[in-house]
Amino acid sequence: MAALIEDYGLIGDATTVALVSRHGSIDWLCLPRIDSDACFAKLLGLDQHGYWAIRPAAAIRSMERRYRPDTLILETEIACNGGRVRVIDFMPPGKSGHDIIRVVEGLEGEVPMHADLKVRFGYGAHVPWIKVDGNRATLTSGPSSLLFCSPVPLEPDWDAARMEANFVARAGERLAFALTFYPSHEPPPAFPIDADQEVERTERHWRDWTGRCCYQGRFRDAVVRSLLTLKALTHEPTGGIVAAPTTSLPEELGGVRNWDYRYCWLRDATLTLDALMRCGFLDEARQWRDWLMRAVAGAPAQLQIMYGVAGEHRLHEIELPWLPGYEDSRPVRIGNGAYDQFQLDVYGEVLNTLYDAHIHNIPDLPDTWGPILAIVDFVEQAWQRKDEGIWEVRGGGHRHFTHSKLMTWVAVDRAVRMIEDFGVGGQHRLEKRLPRWRALREQIRSDLLQRGFNERVGAFTQSYGSEALDASVLLIPHMGFLPADDPRMLSTVAAIEKGLTWDGLVLRYSTETGVDGLPGHEATFLICSFWLADNYAMVGRLDEAEALLERLISLSSNLGLLAEEYHPDLHRQLGNFPQAFSHVGLINTAYLIAEKRAGRAVAHPALAQLHR
Repeated sequence: MAALIEDYGLIGDATTVALVSRHGSIDWLCLPRIDSDACFAKLLGLDQHGYWAIRPAAAIRSMERRYRPDTLILETEIACNGGRVRVIDFMPPGKSGHDIIRVVEGLEGEVPMHADLKVRFGYGAHVPWIKVDGNRATLTSGPSSLLFCSPVPLEPDWDAARMEANFVARAGERLAFALTFYPSHEPPPAFPIDADQEVERTERHWRDWTGRCCYQGRFRDAVVRSLLTLKALTHEPTGGIVAAPTTSLPEELGGVRNWDYRYCWLRDATLTLDALMRCGFLDEARQWRDWLMRAVAGAPAQLQIMYGVAGEHRLHEIELPWLPGYEDSRPVRIGNGAYDQFQLDVYGEVLNTLYDAHIHNIPDLPDTWGPILAIVDFVEQAWQRKDEGIWEVRGGGHRHFTHSKLMTWVAVDRAVRMIEDFGVGGQHRLEKRLPRWRALREQIRSDLLQRGFNERVGAFTQSYGSEALDASVLLIPHMGFLPADDPRMLSTVAAIEKGLTWDGLVLRYSTETGVDGLPGHEATFLICSFWLADNYAMVGRLDEAEALLERLISLSSNLGLLAEEYHPDLHRQLGNFPQAFSHVGLINTAYLIAEKRAGRAVAHPALAQLHR
């Protein structure tokens, strides 16, 4: 069976990733893209669904895992009776192909080792056609092939359709295994990989990249690990950043809340862009902005909440019945049926992203203003509609979500501010639109303040007329709608602390309300706890903000990785892993606390507009 979610390490080449268990088994790998079919799917099934293990064939006394500092090179040191060995796992970035290299390095004595490769294309469904030539084997199914190169003789198990190898790791020896993807209609790579050269190049690549990080605060290690995770979740050729590299890791063990997160959400755009730009990664921020503009091109009424890594529109959801799911959490889904939901918040997220790019002097794309005009015109006639909200509630959950109305205000506000603050859009006739947009902005603001704040609860609630709490309203100060010290925000934070926390961590909403139409319950949603820490910091509760940040960092795996959720009673991470949103929250909270500690202003520029 699969390991604990938090016991996996992540390696990647900025086009796809692999998850490596602490026992040396790669249990999840999609090729050639992060959203392609998996050829190792043991994460969601059993051994028969594909894996690649390299482990000692002797009793293990101790094991220690770490990343080489500021890299995505994973090292595992294992002490056994008779010796000590290190396994180095990495994927070389910046190549046209995709390689996974696993180097076995003898450190002391002699350690018997066993390598075991079972490839199953199509999420564990398809047994490959295998050809063996000495220490090389090709494994083919349909359009995909893998070349497996071994430094020791292969022992094919034809009945089980797998490759094995038994060898001894002696002190001072380095043995490199490589798995290379190539299209099956092309010949396999002819030249062997120089593993020593590739590991040096890979280490240099990642250290050069992380060296650009301008955050130097006390949480630098956690921030850099989070930035590397975001980079690993990037599809570098297009600039798209996926929410997570996995599908169907459950929000409740044994439950049905299992979704495919290998897509790019517009809701993540603003917060991700902020995280990248604040830490000095303007090239990545520009590429993400450019991906966003290509993805949303077209009629605003057809704007989706998520797209494929190249901007694909159709993300049809299906179930894979042959996979039993992680710890029997069924169904296993690929695709995401929420892609065609109507969510008003995405319009604000797109325009806020463009506005933030302006603040950081990222040049506009040609004709950026045309889509802006179209989006605000659409918001003008659609903002009073009900929608399905930031959390993608299923089962007919249309209502007037408070966060959705907030983001329609953001859409109009950012368009007005881009004209007022930066003078963009000058080539368009805005004489009639601008006064109308200012009036619309005030109309939405008044509506939200009147209907979104529930006097009985003393808080901004999930939707108009509801008494249910929702952590998404913690973003109100982030977006510049109200300052964090506004009495209504202070009472909202107090209500969430009292009624929407579990062991001091924040739920995104209460599943008891039935708002999402699904059976079962969720654990705490990690980014929501980061948002609570941000609100503490913005009102000067810096010690509390820092204590909450420290606790959240302590919940990460020993490799510094965070899933989507954390279960305080089970002491386990849940949901897809690692989760971009969680790492974005860590980066932004660490930055905000550092700025406040230094006495620098961090209020959103939009707040100044409220006092003019």
